[in-house]
Amino acid sequence: MSVLSTRKLRRLPLGFPTLDSVFPGFELGDIVVLHGNAASQMAFVLSVRAQLSLGHGGLGSSIIFVDGGNMFDPYAIAEIARGYDLDPKEALEKIHVSRAFTAYQLSSLILNKLEPALARNNAELLVVSKITALFLDRDVPKIEAEELFMKICEKLSQIALRKQTIIIISYSPERRSVRGLFFEAALFGKCNVEIKTKKTDGILTFALEDHPRLKAFSIDFAVDERSLTLFKEP
Repeated sequence: MSVLSTRKLRRLPLGFPTLDSVFPGFELGDIVVLHGNAASQMAFVLSVRAQLSLGHGGLGSSIIFVDGGNMFDPYAIAEIARGYDLDPKEALEKIHVSRAFTAYQLSSLILNKLEPALARNNAELLVVSKITALFLDRDVPKIEAEELFMKICEKLSQIALRKQTIIIISYSPERRSVRGLFFEAALFGKCNVEIKTKKTDGILTFALEDHPRLKAFSIDFAVDERSLTLFKEP
């Protein structure tokens, strides 16, 4: 078996035993869109779980985190790391964060700097947070915003395929504007896995809305704050 074939078989499960029995996790090359009010927490958990060894359900990998929404929370990462018996300082050092504060900065990071960073850090997980937020800024002309967004979606698709990287994209739907609908269509056109997460009154809903091989399904879990923080069953 070739090295590439071996890499393709590697997966990043979510860590909920009930969920893992019906959803095997993310494979190298997947482009995953997360949305819903628990999406950011799930992205943080995956950023820690990816550091676990293969034998413990991880990838043994460092992570590139492109923060498009100024939402990266080192305190949340540290708490999750402790829950997985990892050293918080070491866990944070393995997550390489690049922040963007404008659509132009985010485009430059993804189009020009991302591939070298992935290679340099040998990262198999890439997280892009709040990918559409900066493109909704009315100071960015509509046509320019659309062209740039299409370019970064295409670039992410190329990276996932060429680098055999798992790409997790958190997304906040903005369906009240034509611009928001355009971004959603462009993003969903490039992803192959779509997941909605929602936490309401102690219930966590995980809904697989699109997948190339699995049928759509939805599962509800009763969760306390610790189990939500770690994305583990109580």
